[in-house]
Amino acid sequence: MRDFSYLRATSPDAAREAAALPGAMLLAGGTTLIDLAKCGVAEPEALVDISHLKGLDTIEVGEHGASLGALAKMSQVAGHDGIKSQFPAVSEALWQAASAQIRNMASIGGNLMQRTRCPYFRDPANFSACNKREPGSGCSAIGGVTRGHAVLGTGGACIAMYPGDLAVALVAFDAAVHLGERQLPVDDFFLLPGSTPDKEHAIRPGEMITAISIPASAAARRSTYLKVRDRQSYEFAAASAAVGIELEADGRTIRDLRVALGGVATKPWRAWAVEEALRGKVLEEDAVRRASLLAVEGAVDHGANHYKIELAPRVVARAILKTGAIA
Repeated sequence: MRDFSYLRATSPDAAREAAALPGAMLLAGGTTLIDLAKCGVAEPEALVDISHLKGLDTIEVGEHGASLGALAKMSQVAGHDGIKSQFPAVSEALWQAASAQIRNMASIGGNLMQRTRCPYFRDPANFSACNKREPGSGCSAIGGVTRGHAVLGTGGACIAMYPGDLAVALVAFDAAVHLGERQLPVDDFFLLPGSTPDKEHAIRPGEMITAISIPASAAARRSTYLKVRDRQSYEFAAASAAVGIELEADGRTIRDLRVALGGVATKPWRAWAVEEALRGKVLEEDAVRRASLLAVEGAVDHGANHYKIELAPRVVARAILKTGAIA
């Protein structure tokens, strides 16, 4: 770990100004940054501490939706009564993420900024080729051990999986990330690797996350987050799905459907084709299982991660059936 300077910001404007300087990084909960620094991936010249800024840790839920301050802790949002009742998939995604200790420390804004757990990315001492760390150096994962890597949104430059849970639920329900003077849909905040896998977020120098807003909807109120993983706690998803359903008055026809995938793509993955295939249709198991196969259209495996192409549609179908109460 290299030496660095430390600045405790006194206001959001001061934090943004300091963060715009070359080599500066923001520090909130620190749960991701410390990991990256320990393994030699993050080498900040300056840390800008925003953890004590006032007014950025609020959680507000009303008839029009929710606003989550960037410094609100994961556990605080997960346990908030309004979030649990109006956005259960968001609460469930947070409860199933990380460990209790990390949830008590990690901020919502920091959660969105977390980086991949690709072992090749996080081991620069043994794997020098990583386009996320050194653009143009290559991708050690391609041709390597790929069980935990992505099958959607990949390319020749990177197949690293996005590891988070919260962002999957946020993408499903059209949440927006607030960056000070501008805001972006969370879906647009995360970038596909393309030819620039080192650029993971659409955040500009001098910007920082101040809040996340989630619009209210009937589908968000009737939602769930289903996570399949190798063990029940402190494990990243092999495949996950955030699903919300609004039914017509007959209780059988799907008026609105939201589906997003985690654990299988290079960013949180909205399953638009599944939604379109089932919207306006009667909620029936056979139709749901057929439509769920569309979740992995265009998927490309790299050997050991082929199982995700079969697993993901099953997770989607199970989540839809569970949410529709016919599982």
